[in-house]
Amino acid sequence: MRLDQFLKVSRLVKQRSMAKRVCDAGLVSVLGRSAKAGLEIRVGDELTLNMRDRFLRVTVIEIPSGNVRKEQAQTLYEVIEERDVSAY
Repeated sequence: MRLDQFLKVSRLVKQRSMAKRVCDAGLVSVLGRSAKAGLEIRVGDELTLNMRDRFLRVTVIEIPSGNVRKEQAQTLYEVIEERDVSAY
């Protein structure tokens, strides 16, 4: 699954177009490397999102096929680290 699509389906980012923009801006990395929106991700990949208001590091647990319900979205990844950076 494409990185931007996973970010949208897992609800880490609200819109796929926004997911593409944050990837293009270099705010998302996979396994420590800056990642483009079209990168194919796999189970076990570590994603880092360094957004304006938060820092989030997660591990991909499951790659969904098809639509994902809101309740199921958080089961697709495991949070390793999360910080609210707006307070800094």
